[in-house]
Amino acid sequence: MFRPKIPTMPQPTGLITPPAAIEATAVIQHQPTTTPVVPAPATASARPTVQLTPGAVVALVGGGTAVVLVVGAVLVSMLLAVAVTGASVAVCALVIRSLISTEAKRH
Repeated sequence: MFRPKIPTMPQPTGLITPPAAIEATAVIQHQPTTTPVVPAPATASARPTVQLTPGAVVALVGGGTAVVLVVGAVLVSMLLAVAVTGASVAVCALVIRSLISTEAKRH
């Protein structure tokens, strides 16, 4: 009654990838030589370099400015919403306090 029931799956339902083949590698020990080792000349990096045109720089600056303005507007609007909510709660508290105090004076 308290033993968990483990579901059985007779056949796999998803894609099965075969295990990766492991290739053996050989270790080769080099004998020290007396010839001097000359460093290879500096070659170009394998990574492509990014070249910015003036139009691309203007576009990046404009996009960054737009993002800053949008995020700033959202944050200011959220701050304004909190301020309006706080003011309305304060007004409601004053009205309720006034109502309670006038009821207390009548009795």
